[in-house]
Amino acid sequence: MLATGCASTHTPSPAAFQNLPANCDPKLIGEKVSANFLPRKIYYNTDHKIVYPEVCAAFGALRFAQVAGDTALQQQLIARYAFILTPDGAKSISTNRHVDFHVFGVLPLEIYLVSGEKPFRDLGLRFADDQWLNPRADGLCEETRWWVDDCFMIGSLQTQAFRATHDAKYADRVATELAAYLDKLQQPNGLFFHADVSPHYWGRGNGWFAAAFAEVLSSLPPEHPKYARLMAGYKTMMASLKKYQAPSGLWRQLVDNEQAWDETSASGMFTYALITGVKHGWLDANEYGDVARRGWIGLCSKIDEKGALRDVCIGTNQKDDTQYYLDRPRATGDLHGQAPLLWCAAALLEK
Repeated sequence: MLATGCASTHTPSPAAFQNLPANCDPKLIGEKVSANFLPRKIYYNTDHKIVYPEVCAAFGALRFAQVAGDTALQQQLIARYAFILTPDGAKSISTNRHVDFHVFGVLPLEIYLVSGEKPFRDLGLRFADDQWLNPRADGLCEETRWWVDDCFMIGSLQTQAFRATHDAKYADRVATELAAYLDKLQQPNGLFFHADVSPHYWGRGNGWFAAAFAEVLSSLPPEHPKYARLMAGYKTMMASLKKYQAPSGLWRQLVDNEQAWDETSASGMFTYALITGVKHGWLDANEYGDVARRGWIGLCSKIDEKGALRDVCIGTNQKDDTQYYLDRPRATGDLHGQAPLLWCAAALLEK
């Protein structure tokens, strides 16, 4: 096994993450959600290209398998994607220069980090480097479009490349990019507009940035010049999430709107960011441990007997219309929700 290269050290598991209800055991939940994922056909778009929800769920399942010590699951997952190294398999990988397609690189990089198989590392690094092939004059990647979702798609890929190589250029890229998005989209209350033309605190959009914080701050060296800026943005966001947590333990489709329904993909991403922060000691366990615990228990209450998460907002474009967000349909078992369940289970089990 290769280490993931986290810069921070974990504190002992806080009391909030101990003695969870039986139906909230992270190992059992991770196994159940992985068992739901594995039999599925690989999720392709209409052009038969692998799309990012598949990548995010596989990324989570691999993380879970590693921390749970489930080598059989790990081998099944690696076998599921072995074809991407073949000429025919390469045709299933989009070359579209867009954040939603470049994020594919996190998957082969995660396979490399847990298996040491260099061809997967080389494939993943191609995506990380291609993302910065023609940077803008301000040093940001050319795919910068000021959608809050971008910060996970860019941030996780460049962080994975940093973990795989320890090359400082990847840390510099991700820190510069996220700091710019913080300046552009984070509001004084700590939440993020969906985009610069959509002034709404859409749940999953904010969830993507929360998850990006967790990924990046776990590996970015604390001495990096932009570390303090990112950590300040993270803590401001977590304070806001504490304030807006619903009685169910979840968060709403529009985070600040009490008329909005409880949405689980955002709640999974927020819970992941909170668990990570408490375990790394970035957040006070006495203040935030119970927030994360209630988030996890709330999520577990939404998992059906087949391991599918209910009340996941379907794919959503940006729009300056509150009702548009409130009326978005809900799905069950959508990979946008399954993925952060796996991230949370892995984070809870991680030592």
